[in-house]
Formats: sequence, structure tokens, C-alpha cells
Amino acid sequence: MNSDKAPPDAAGPGGDDRLVVVAPLLVEARSVRRALPGARVVRTGPQARRSERVEAALREQPGAAVAIAGVAGALVDGLRPGDVVVADEVRSPQGTRKIRSAPLLATALRQAGITVHRGPVLESDHLVGKNDRTRLSSDGAIAVDMESARLLDLAGTRPCAVLRTIVDTPARPLVSPATVPGGVAALRSLRRAAPALRRWAAATGDRKLLLAGPRSFCAGVDRAIEIVERLLERHEPPVYVRKQIVHNSRVVGELEERGAVFVDELDEVPENATVVFSAHGVSPAVRDDAGRRQLDVVDATCPLVSKVHVEAQRFARDGDTVFLIGHAGHEEVEGTLGEAPGRTVLVERPEDVADLEVEDPERVSYLMQTTLAMDEAEGVVRALQERFPALRGPGSDDICYATTNRQEAVRAIAGDSDVVLVAGSANSSNSRRLVEVAQREGTEAYLVDDVTEVDPDWLVGARTVGLSAGASAPTALVDEIVDALAGLGAVDVEERTTTTETVNFSLPKEVRFS
Repeated sequence: MNSDKAPPDAAGPGGDDRLVVVAPLLVEARSVRRALPGARVVRTGPQARRSERVEAALREQPGAAVAIAGVAGALVDGLRPGDVVVADEVRSPQGTRKIRSAPLLATALRQAGITVHRGPVLESDHLVGKNDRTRLSSDGAIAVDMESARLLDLAGTRPCAVLRTIVDTPARPLVSPATVPGGVAALRSLRRAAPALRRWAAATGDRKLLLAGPRSFCAGVDRAIEIVERLLERHEPPVYVRKQIVHNSRVVGELEERGAVFVDELDEVPENATVVFSAHGVSPAVRDDAGRRQLDVVDATCPLVSKVHVEAQRFARDGDTVFLIGHAGHEEVEGTLGEAPGRTVLVERPEDVADLEVEDPERVSYLMQTTLAMDEAEGVVRALQERFPALRGPGSDDICYATTNRQEAVRAIAGDSDVVLVAGSANSSNSRRLVEVAQREGTEAYLVDDVTEVDPDWLVGARTVGLSAGASAPTALVDEIVDALAGLGAVDVEERTTTTETVNFSLPKEVRFS
């Protein structure tokens, strides 16, 4: 772990010297001050004095982040008075400014139990009535105000956030019986939401980013995704996939949008339909079931998983009891267990070995789930070898090259990082192992399925952040995290590559077409 990590209070009590809140109206400023005692809250007032007040505050706090907070009008029907909006960009006739750290502020708000709407906010130079709002929302903007773009210009290159609460909706005229209750709801929400600004500001600051390489997709995942994509191009949807094609929610969601249908079991697939077996493999019983149902099967099983299946068959034919080192319930493990169900025993931990009973201690062998951590698996192998000296192993390592490479890459950055973030879904075994590898190096580490799961508190005082991604996680997830961190301050990005991967797997004949 990097010993230079700044303490959480290094920015000053409560992080207040890191935050200037700009509120255009007096009632907005009062609401924020009530929620953030001790914070610097600047009421900008009329346009003539706006620049003077903001610039004076920023001169006094040169390292502070800037948050613009106040009320806004809704441009879309899904917003109601009191709803909270975090701008991910602000548009005006002069141009568009991206608010790159918006996902992190949105996370802090959600953790406070607040529903957040994230999207573009439009600045107008006049009050926008009911009839104009539909037109203004046509390019995706969700709310409108009269100050954000110009206030952002005053903030310059500092980390910025825009927090707005909805006062009225497109369905009602500007002045109506609902105007006062809408204003009350908006100010109440502003008070409730404002404390998240302090958490966001505490995470701001310049930092170094260490990118572990290799990271993200392996050859088996690339192959499995391409199989489904090619089938969707060739056939009319739906294309059925048994289980998740790979363990990543982003990948699965994008394929669902294109027409893939993911099912738990084959009885959910109509007879004679096309079904894809996922990268994790299936047992012979599942293949037999597909044959009985006359399904058109396309097998996306990773070739490295298929290798383990072949080894299980060989050891079982030789009369061995086969110890499968892996995690109960994982789809890959279930498929391998099914190759020789009467002769295969799952072993999860070294402590499990003492209780194992076998027919013949001279006829024993072991295999591994491909996504294990190497040091974790080696501990089980040592325990098996001590108990069963005649133990045989596979001809080559079962643990996937990509799993090993990503673990070594994380190990290479963990010692120099204050915190490590791993992009990957919770059901991804290889992604979870990367977190464990970093933690065993003494570094805080967290698994995030999406940039919106990055907790700003993890970043407080973290001058160096390590980033990786599991073998089933898209590179885009890491890119989005890097972009969000860059919104908190200047970043120095360093690639640390421990090896270069050149592995490529051929596609099955069913999808080899031009």
C-alpha cells in the first residue's frame, strides 16, 4: 500500500476549504447553509455582481471545488417538484460543458436515500414557459435554469458539480396554484441533498492513476460475445442464451437490447429454436436435454474450460476420484462436475481436505476452476498432496492464462496504490479474485459494476488509484471510471503492463460467415 496516502481530514475540517457552493437566489443559499453549517456558500445575486462575488470567494479558496446548487424547471414529464437532478453536462448558446464527476456525486446522493436524475441541464437567458419546454427537451436535456453555464465559466478548470432540484414541470404554467408547493418541495429537497456536496468535494484533488495491464476482455470472452453478435446479425431475434453469456451486466444488457434472450434453463427455450451455451460451459446432461428438445445449439464454451472437461473425462475413465478445486454454485464448476458426477468431488478450501474419503488413495487426481486466484488454488493443492501423495494433476495449468495475467498485473500496481478499483460484476469470479489479490497486498480494493458504484469516500486522501477490470468486463467501464476521476482534479495516467496477450480462439463453424 502507498504510505503517502493523505489522511481523510487533510483538506481541513469537514473538507470545507475544498468546497465553494454557489447559489443564485437568497432562498437557495439559505437552504444550503442550513444543510452545510460552516461551508462557504456564495449567493451570486443579480448578474451585475455575480462575477465579483464568485471570483472573490474563489480567490480566498484557491484549491476549492465549485458546486452550483439551486432550483430548476423540468423539461421532461418524468420529473416532479422536489426531484433531484445532477447535471452531467450544461448546455448554453455558447457551448456545452461536460461535468465529468457527475456519477460520483449521484452515488453520494443515492447512498443518502435520494432518487437522482442524471442528464443534461440547459441554461436559458429567460424564464421558459410551458409551451417551450417540449421543444427544448428534444435534444435530451432534462432540466432548465438561468445561471449554470455562466457560473461554470467563472469556476474555470476547477472540479465542478451542478445540483438542481425541480420546482415546476412542463405540464403546468409558470404561475399556478402549484407554484408555491413546488417551490417548497424543491427547497426541502435542496436541503436534504446538499450534504452530498461535502462528500463529493472531499474526494476532489489531483491524483495518479495506475492502469493494470492486461485488463478487461480475454480471448474466451471476446469469442463468446462475438458468437452471440454474429447470430443476432444472421437471424431474426430472439437468439436464446442459456445463463449469462459472460458474467457482466453491461455486456448482457447490451446484447438484450439487440435481441438476445437469456434463460436459466432450456425448458424456457421453444423447441427447434437456436440456443447458445455460455462461455462457462455445460454438463453432458444439459447437452442431452438440448438434443431431446431438438434445439439448434451453438457452443460458446471457452476452449480452456473445454480442456478441463476433457481432463475430467480422462481421469474418470482411469478410475480416479477427481478433486475439483473451485467455488460451489459457479456455472463452470457445475458443468465440470457434470462430466463425471459419480467420481468428482468439489473442494473449496484447504480445510476441506481432512474430511475427504476416497475408494483408493492411489487413484486420485485434481482439476481447477479456471478463474481461481493462483495462490488460493495452490493452498488447496498442497493440502491434497500432503493427504494423498499419489495425487495426479492436469498436464498443464487449469487456471486461465488471462486470470493469472490479470492477477499479476493487479499485484504489480497494488503496492503503489492507496486504493484499487476493479471493474466487474459481483457474479464474476475472476473479477472478485482481483479484489482479493489487491487486498492481500495490503491495499484497500473494491469491485464496481459501473462508475456509479464508485463511492467518493474511497477516494478521500487517495493520491494514487489503481484500476483494473475482470476478464468479462468491457474496457469502456475502466474508461468511464478514469473520466469520472478526471472530473475530480488533474490525473496523471500511467499504464503498467506486465505481459502482452496474443491468444485468439477460432469461432465455431455455425458462425463462420462473411
